[in-house]
Amino acid sequence: MSLNIDDKKAVVAEISAEVAKAETMVVAEYRGIQVGAMTKLRAAARSQGVYLRVLKNTLARRAVADTPFAGLADHMVGPLVYGISADPVAAAKVLHDFAKNNDKIVIKAGSYSGKVMSVAEVVQLASIPSREELLSKLLFVMQAPVSGMARAVAALAEKKQSEAA
Repeated sequence: MSLNIDDKKAVVAEISAEVAKAETMVVAEYRGIQVGAMTKLRAAARSQGVYLRVLKNTLARRAVADTPFAGLADHMVGPLVYGISADPVAAAKVLHDFAKNNDKIVIKAGSYSGKVMSVAEVVQLASIPSREELLSKLLFVMQAPVSGMARAVAALAEKKQSEAA
């Protein structure tokens, strides 16, 4: 079903709003994917805070015009799903992880910080740990000296106590 001009303007405005707050945009071809698989992809994207949408390429080109993602316009050909996220890694990670298990999703390109990325660069971006993973690793590293010292003090106290007895 074709959209009328007002609906098209609304879609472009919605996508433009998402693009304005985004850090990363990844485009992937979804030719031949089944509805159930696409539903799983959408659920995975939603859980990671990724805006995932199938769009007409002309509307997507209009939405990204005059933004850092304008360079992706050359890659907007064919049936594409657009992953847009404020987290620099999330969109790439969601689409790459899904593409590992489903050969119907093929990553075409991405954009981060105004730079258009090839498929290999999108895969590299997807391999970076998420912000939450990095924070938990940092917390573990920061706690290691403190917990080590606490164990040493407890062992020393236990040793003194056994010597006194």
